[in-house]
Amino acid sequence: MLIIDAHLDLSMNAMEWNRDLRLPVAEINAREQGLTDKPDRGKATVSLPELRKGNVAVVVATQIARYVAPHNRLPGWHSPQQAWAQTQGQVSWYKAMEDEGEMTAITDLASLEKHLALWNDGTPNDSKPVGYILNLEGADSLVTLDHVERAYNYGLRAIGPAHYGPGRYAQGTDATGFMGKVGQDLLKEMERLNIILDATHLCDDSFWEAMDHYNGPVWASHNLCRALVNHNRQFSDEQIRELINRDAVIGGALDAWMMVPNWVRGQSTPEGMNCNLEVLVDHLDHICQLAGNADHIGIGTDLDGAFGREQSPYDLETIADLQTVPNLLRKRGYTETDVEKIMHGNWLRFLRRAWK
Repeated sequence: MLIIDAHLDLSMNAMEWNRDLRLPVAEINAREQGLTDKPDRGKATVSLPELRKGNVAVVVATQIARYVAPHNRLPGWHSPQQAWAQTQGQVSWYKAMEDEGEMTAITDLASLEKHLALWNDGTPNDSKPVGYILNLEGADSLVTLDHVERAYNYGLRAIGPAHYGPGRYAQGTDATGFMGKVGQDLLKEMERLNIILDATHLCDDSFWEAMDHYNGPVWASHNLCRALVNHNRQFSDEQIRELINRDAVIGGALDAWMMVPNWVRGQSTPEGMNCNLEVLVDHLDHICQLAGNADHIGIGTDLDGAFGREQSPYDLETIADLQTVPNLLRKRGYTETDVEKIMHGNWLRFLRRAWK
């Protein structure tokens, strides 16, 4: 089954975690044994060989660099210019992977269809490049609105205006408040360039403001359901219905604290909380019940997004284990057509419409 994963922090792992993602996951983890600078050392689940093994042909790959004002205690950079420079290093890593034949940029319909033809040609995946669509997670690093077009010109095709906390253009997870004129101006520039709005991480106020002011394509790369796990990081049923009305696709995430209620970071375990891939299907199914169909869900794992196996479903060793999800969907009564939609088809329909 061909898979599209709509959210992976590949360059963050390469640049900040210092992981050589060309290597098998086992080798990455072996090199990290004994390291304690990150809570997920030795517990990685993602690398380029594992993506190929799992037939994950296309990923939405991020740039991420938060600006933090003096009162903001979140990790991040002390000026937008520093944040911009960090994202440029991340872009350089993606370009280096292109030079090595490990990855290929997907920026329009022609490059998408060419890449799909390669992955569907019946030959082994071992040496095929992984296609990536570039997404900016949190817009703080856009020093000015002129930087949006600069980023578009090097391949940026989706932007999530906020991440965690207060942002320069919108308010994110665990924050409250509206986008205001600067955020609305960002949305106008995105709409002019046909950049996809990633609604993930927008706080409720900023979410509804974005829906009121943005008329271009909208998706949610990695989100789950507030009705199942009550946290502002999740979408309420009302927000999910709005996204359905916008013909959006919502990618199911695999961060355990989002999947099961009452997770305690650093204490809970996936086994102890019975967090497995079936729980992902619970969230996806909830969205399907609201929609009345399977047209608005997909995969957006966020695996290795500053967590590893300690905070992932216990029945997932590496990202290649996404190949077990189709059978879980079939067991729930999803048709083969619906399974294909969820694993890749809905994202393809979205992109083909957005980029036509």
